[in-house]
Amino acid sequence: MRQPFLFAAVIAAALIPTLASAGVGFQHFDIKDPKGGAPLEVGVWYPTASPGKPQALELYTQTVAQDAPVQGRDLPLIVISHGHGGSYAGHYDTAEALAKAGFVAASVTHNGDSWRDSSRATHLEDRPYQLEVLTNYMLSRWVGHDRLNVARIGAFGFSAGGFTVLALAGGEPDLSKLKAHCRERPAFADCQIAAAEKFDVQAPRTWTHDPRVKAVVVASPAIGFAFGKAGLARVTAKVQLWRGEDDPVLPNPYYAEAVRKDLPTPPETHVIPHMGHYEFLAPCPAVMAQKMPEICAHEDGFDPVAFHARFNKDVVRFFKASLKAPGNRKGGAPG
Repeated sequence: MRQPFLFAAVIAAALIPTLASAGVGFQHFDIKDPKGGAPLEVGVWYPTASPGKPQALELYTQTVAQDAPVQGRDLPLIVISHGHGGSYAGHYDTAEALAKAGFVAASVTHNGDSWRDSSRATHLEDRPYQLEVLTNYMLSRWVGHDRLNVARIGAFGFSAGGFTVLALAGGEPDLSKLKAHCRERPAFADCQIAAAEKFDVQAPRTWTHDPRVKAVVVASPAIGFAFGKAGLARVTAKVQLWRGEDDPVLPNPYYAEAVRKDLPTPPETHVIPHMGHYEFLAPCPAVMAQKMPEICAHEDGFDPVAFHARFNKDVVRFFKASLKAPGNRKGGAPG
């Protein structure tokens, strides 16, 4: 009896990765910028009945069903904004978790502020505009747009992406506050970037707001102090706010804590002990850790894999609670 049992166990073990990965579809494409800028690179993760297989995703490896049919109706949409110098791929594990939970997660590589090109990194007004372009595309032209519910839209952002989704949700930052902030704290990362890029904090800017966004997850938001109570007064979306207790890039209390204090409605707040900044990115594979140790390093005793299991679970829970289906309202671009 022992050999058949072992044989069955081996077969079951071999099947586990395939069964566990079934349910996440993935698409990668470019979309047009209506203002005539360069095309925007997009990754989309979504529910599917098709099993997945491992494939490269920049320096990561994900297990997905490439271009598989979309499964489900009335699906909520989450748009994702990465941090300074990042890309659409940086939060792929969170996007996968959302897709497994029945969401469509669409992530954009911000033109002018990615690992390929940071020439417009200080043009922060580009970012919420690009997220709106992505949202409009997903609701009107994406192959599964008729599966989406326009009343169930959320946004996720990390670092500069956290700033982005707060602006998208109605925040109006006053970037002139950066001048005094950096005069007192010139060694801070945002001040180093501002100095290197000759950031004109007085330049007129138009901020894109999208009232369709009903909930936002904000992780370690950059330039949080620039909003203030007046700048966040029109943010009515529900907010889940995260920061690392030992963040050396955006240290407390100028960023996430400033946002927490100034939001008109207290957010759901998470402060993670022994955690820095870049740990909000998907856990680093070995090749990434070798090439970018400054991104992948973490404090002794901090387990990024265990953290992301908890983080993704809480992000999914928050969006599920905040974006409950109010009715059968299909997607479509605003008139």
